[in-house]
Amino acid sequence: MPETTSTEQAAPIVWPPSWPRVLDARFGAPLPGGYRATPEDFRVEEQLGFAPEGQGEHLWLWLEKRDLTTSLVARRLAKACEVTQRDVGFAGMKDRHAVTRQWFSVHLPGREAPGDLEARLADLPLTLLEVIRHPRKLKRGVHAANRFRLRVTGEALSDPHLAERWAWLCHHGVANYFGPQRFGADGRNLHHASRVLARGWRKRDDRDGMLLSAARSYLFNEQLAARIVEGDWSTPLPGEAVILDGSSSLFVAESLDDSLRERAARLDLHPSGVLWGQGDSLALDEARAREQAQGAAHPELCAGLERAGVKTARRALRLRLQAPCLEPGEGEAWFSFALPRGAFATAVLRELIAHPTLSFHTPRSGPEQGAADASTAAVQ
Repeated sequence: MPETTSTEQAAPIVWPPSWPRVLDARFGAPLPGGYRATPEDFRVEEQLGFAPEGQGEHLWLWLEKRDLTTSLVARRLAKACEVTQRDVGFAGMKDRHAVTRQWFSVHLPGREAPGDLEARLADLPLTLLEVIRHPRKLKRGVHAANRFRLRVTGEALSDPHLAERWAWLCHHGVANYFGPQRFGADGRNLHHASRVLARGWRKRDDRDGMLLSAARSYLFNEQLAARIVEGDWSTPLPGEAVILDGSSSLFVAESLDDSLRERAARLDLHPSGVLWGQGDSLALDEARAREQAQGAAHPELCAGLERAGVKTARRALRLRLQAPCLEPGEGEAWFSFALPRGAFATAVLRELIAHPTLSFHTPRSGPEQGAADASTAAVQ
């Protein structure tokens, strides 16, 4: 990344931030709406993108949990199977205040799971759906996508443009913001990250890497917000690294031609922003100049991430909704779609409804607090 120093003039971290929505300019601000009033209103199903092989040292369990964190389930599985927590794997942290289905793995070489495993977990709102063997541990970030089914209620249903908003997102894509849950209540994860990076990040201060992730997510959202204001968030810049839809493959668009523009228009590829760290960001020309300007605006965060040894990565600025579906009903509407791993359903919802937890000002109490125990890896 371009060099940064803490002596440069830093822009203050403003919380809550005023990161713009894409559709406000077209349809106006969305009307207030409700979601996740109960766990059943927010359903998530993990999509691996491959099938367990049916044999091996690791027992894979397909579980449905209700109003539970992924971490708690992992701890209880370790206790129930009489193994250490290191022996339990999962692909991603899933929302707590929801009904979610995901895979877990338990390392059980040469032995079966306890015959009364379900009884040992009976006190939890948990259902064991499938058990199968696989040669390897389930590792973070190996899943392909998450499928969401979300119930929306309230005044937003009377918005005459609600169906148009949805159709626009289905056709043109969604701004790939990191969701409010990444930053904690009132941005406290980010403010803590700023203090830790200023004095020098240490693993013991941030064992799960969530502070590093909060800082990188903030810088990425700042980039995306600036691109939305400029009106080119969905159009590649000269010299920009573009990401192929549905994959982590990317290439640098050293020059733009009609073919690349057409591929971007049909959501075959997406512009990208940098996830700050050590190493070359791959960007050239105008795209690199914009990244350098951001480094100058937040030099302490950028320099702190570099000192922490985080490696530079790229993230798509835009999401394509996979298999989107709208089911209107009496006093409710159900929105269904799949998103690639690391993407936030709240980024979709904030374009459709207004809700306090979608404004990056997260209440400190109430049913939404702590609702998502992150749905993404700690460091992307």
